[in-house]
Amino acid sequence: MADNLFDLSGKVALITGGNGGIGLGIATGLANAGAAVIIAARDAEKNQRAVESLKRIGARAAALAVDVQDEASIKTMVGQAAQTFGSIGILVNNAGISVAKAPEKYSLEEWQRVININLTGVFLCSREVHPHLRAAGGGKIINIGSMTSIFGHPRVASYSSSKGAVVQLSKSLALAWAKDNIQVNAILPGWINTDLTAGIKQLPDYYSSITARIPQNRWGEPGDLAGTAVFLASRASDYVTGIALPVDGGYSCM
Repeated sequence: MADNLFDLSGKVALITGGNGGIGLGIATGLANAGAAVIIAARDAEKNQRAVESLKRIGARAAALAVDVQDEASIKTMVGQAAQTFGSIGILVNNAGISVAKAPEKYSLEEWQRVININLTGVFLCSREVHPHLRAAGGGKIINIGSMTSIFGHPRVASYSSSKGAVVQLSKSLALAWAKDNIQVNAILPGWINTDLTAGIKQLPDYYSSITARIPQNRWGEPGDLAGTAVFLASRASDYVTGIALPVDGGYSCM
């Protein structure tokens, strides 16, 4: 049998916000490629449902509680994750939120919360996982940005600012940790059917205008991110670092 560059057997993936939407789509893809998966998120009940869905496809899976706004919570989570299956080889920084309103309507607390979760949380999780990846001789960090990393959006200024910063953070970490054989890359999802975007379907004209701009003429599903994540988590991407890869059906090309 030929050597499979995409085989993740023996690897352990830690996925923040992995209990639904894009995070669970990526978790399922990594599990199908052979990885053991640790879901890290706040909602214990939702975490357990995600773990059960992964176990049904034959994966080794576990869940941990974490609040990515809290440095102590992240430290505890990473320590527990390293003990759960004996190592961490892949980190997917997926946890994120959005507050949709005109920028002049944001309170400082709303602005700061988005930045804390979407950007500072990515930094803290990466920082805490770094020594584990370095000790293992290398590893992969995948940060979830957004198509708004490329262009702005009038009603999610805090979200698009945080996601643009995630791309720059990914490049900086890629440069800093190349010596440790750690590849750091970002995925930029387009319009994906998740709980975060569900409300847009209640605005038929807006929903249709978005769909009309997607060359593939459909919104993405969480599973559409799986292949890209497997590539960036596997040996197939060992010479790929510091990139931001749109997965948007061509939306950002239009």
